Parts: sequence; structure tokens; C-alpha cells
Amino acid sequence: MRRACVIGSGPNGLAAAIVLARAGLTVEVYEAEATPGGGARTLELTLPGFRHDFGSAVHPMGAASPFFNTLPLGNHGLQWVHGTAALAHPLDDGTAVTLEHSLKDQDFALGRDATAWRELVEPLAVHWRDFVVDALGPVTRIPRRPLLMANFGRVAVQPAGFLARRMFRTERARALFAGLASHCFLGFDEPLSPAIGLVIGAAAHVVGWPVARGGSQAITDALIGCLTEVGGTVQTGRRIASVGELEAGELDGGGALMLCDVTPRQLLALAGDRLQKTYRKAMEDYRYGPGVFKIDYALSAPIPWKARECNRAITVHVGGTLEEIAASEYAARHDDIAERPFMLVAQPTLFDTTRAPAGKHVAWVYCHVPNGCPVDMTGRIEAQLERFAPGFKDCVLARHVAGPAVLERMDANLVGGDINGGELSRRQFVFRPALGNYYTGTKNLYLCSSSTPPSGGVHGMCGYHAAKMALRRMG
Repeated sequence: MRRACVIGSGPNGLAAAIVLARAGLTVEVYEAEATPGGGARTLELTLPGFRHDFGSAVHPMGAASPFFNTLPLGNHGLQWVHGTAALAHPLDDGTAVTLEHSLKDQDFALGRDATAWRELVEPLAVHWRDFVVDALGPVTRIPRRPLLMANFGRVAVQPAGFLARRMFRTERARALFAGLASHCFLGFDEPLSPAIGLVIGAAAHVVGWPVARGGSQAITDALIGCLTEVGGTVQTGRRIASVGELEAGELDGGGALMLCDVTPRQLLALAGDRLQKTYRKAMEDYRYGPGVFKIDYALSAPIPWKARECNRAITVHVGGTLEEIAASEYAARHDDIAERPFMLVAQPTLFDTTRAPAGKHVAWVYCHVPNGCPVDMTGRIEAQLERFAPGFKDCVLARHVAGPAVLERMDANLVGGDINGGELSRRQFVFRPALGNYYTGTKNLYLCSSSTPPSGGVHGMCGYHAAKMALRRMG
């Protein structure tokens, strides 16, 4: 029986392993850390009994994933938990604009800008089943709905700042859109900066923005359960320094498949001497995007938001107006620090009480910073929280602070704190990380991480597509 080795047990590595095992291969997954999952881990980072998501916490694309939705993840314990709104975005007037589950409720939330919002996202939501397959597919494939994708591309290529001002008349709608666009880690003057925001904005009206009950580790555990069912195995605490450790000489001799859930920097360390010169040069030239500065909080009470709408949502975007958010994102892209950083906040224990002792809460906050930035952003982050939630500091029992260097030590794929596996510039949107996307040019060696299409997010589609390509090339 043909053998396959997968390096890395993040969602993409596990997705690749499941595809290969379903095809009849003997599959082994190797994970360097003691806990599998990569960015989808849940750890007691502050105090006993407080369970924090190390990386991703809110999963619209996990709930939407075409591959995850073919798996019996529920049979292995995965349950999605939703807020009554997908997202809240507080403003200085003491109110918040919300992203609602239904388009009808969204009309009410946006008022005069309801028609403009529908123009942007309703076609994507109405044709979601086809759209999500196209949006989470390889860039070079023929889409299921070419006209829909062409219209999406026409809008998504426009800079986010320009698009927000052209489409929306109110500060509230512009602020909501700016927070969504920030997920692309690009300046609002750059092409493609609205792309991810449009996708996850539409997702809110179809699958919501859920968390996994008990923490993101539940996604990893369910994937491992599915893998085990089809005969695959996972070894934790097994750091692979070179592909030669697993199969000396066989990659070029027609032996086992090797799929790597790593970024180009780690691939160079694992297989640099096996890579063709042009591909190796592409890996050396690969560019990483801004990093994140993250704080996990153990809290004695819920975050005391001034805007009561924030208590309806697990995710809160903190940053004020379009102009403030644009300035923050511009700073992160140009090696500068924003005094008032835009922040993403997750408050899962409002709806999932399993993550903290009775009556207590956890929260997860990050802001964008230049790649590898050593500056401690704690003071700036907590000043922003106090701005919209006075008395927040009085609720803090403990905090775990992780700048880019700490995050990279905890997960080598987070190079310089980049959680997207590389910047989403025009070139790296199409050629990610190089021409061919998943195939390295070295026989039987593939890349299956978020450095390949469709990029970051807990959806497993990078691993799915890499494994499918590997199987096709095997014949």
C-alpha cells in the first residue's frame, strides 16, 4: 500500500491526511508540538480552568468549508455555537453597528446604506454554495459561476477605502465595512483589500460566525477522529528537521508522498537541498505580511461595553471610524505603530460557558503590527478597550501576552506573527507561493499550508486541494 507522510497537524495538514487516507493510502501525520492543531488549539494560557484559543477563535469559513461539510465532524464532538448577531462594531456615541444573521435584519441595522450592502453581498449569499467552492478553490480553476466570480473580482480588486466611500453614505456602514476589510492585512489603499471582508460579510448571512463549543481544539479533535476512522495516525511531539528523516532517498525515487503543512521558510529548512533552483529561489523571495500582537484574558465578569449591542456578538471589532481603522492598517503595512490600533475581540464565554469556571469569562484580543514587531502593545490595546468598555481593567484576573516572537515560538508557521501564511499582495494572491501552488516541482513533495490557495483560515481547503493534486499526479 502506498504511504503518505504529512508534516504538521493544523487543519490543512489534517484535511490533506483525511483525503489521502480515504483514497487508500497509509497516512502518518507528524506534529512538532505536544498538542495537535497548529493555530486551532485551545490551551490554559492564564489560570486553571480558563481555556483560551491559541490562534483562530471564530470560524465562519470553518462552518462554510466545502470539505469540512463532507465529514461527520459532529459525530466526533464538534458543535457550533453562535451569538445572536455575528459581529458588533462599537462607536464613540455609545452605540454599535452590527452584522446580523439575516439580510432583513441587516437592512434595519444599516438604514440608509441597506441597499448598498445588499448590492455588495446579496449575490454572494444567494449563490453561496457555488460561490464558496469558487472562493475557496485554486485561483487558476474554472469557476462554477464565472459571471458571479467576475463581478466579485471587479469589486474586490478596488481598494477598501475607495470602495467604502463610494458605496456607503453613513459613518456606521463605513466603519462596519472597514472592520471586515481589515481581515486582509492590507492597507486600504491597496487592491484586493476588500476581498476577505466581502467573503466573511456574506458568510454571516448564510453560516454565521460561530465558535466551536469548548474551544477551537474541538475542530482539531474532530478532524483527528475522522482521520483515525479511515486508518490515519498522528504523532505529537515529533519535530521533523528534514524530510530525509522520514524517507531518506525515496522522494526522488518514487516512494512515499510528502505533504507539508508549513510555510516557505520551514519548507526550505525541511527540503532545501531537494528543491529545484527556481522553486527554491521563489521560496526565498516569498513575502510575509504584518503580524499580530495578541492578549488572552481571564476575566471576573463580561467585558463592560458601553454599547449593549456588543453583548449580542461573540466577535467585536474595536477601532472606531473608517479613517481610524485605515490609519491603523496603513501603519502595520509600513513598519509603524498605531497609537489607536484596530483590534479584533472574541468573547466566546457569553455563549459558551464551558471555557471558564462558573461566572467567569475569557476574552481574546489582537491588533495588527509590523512583521516581527517587538513593541509591547498592551497599553494601547487596553486603552482602546477602556474607550469602548470603561472599567474593563477592573475585570482582569490574568492576562497572557504574546507578541509576534512568542507566537512564532508557539507555532513556527506564524512567521513574524503573520497568521495568514504570507501577505495577500496581487502576486501572492495568484502565485501562492509559486506557480503551481501546491506542487513543489520535486517528485512527490507538496505544500498544503495557508501559504497556498485559498490562504489563511480554518477551512482545510489548502490541504484538500494539495492532496487532490497529489492523487491526480499519482494517477
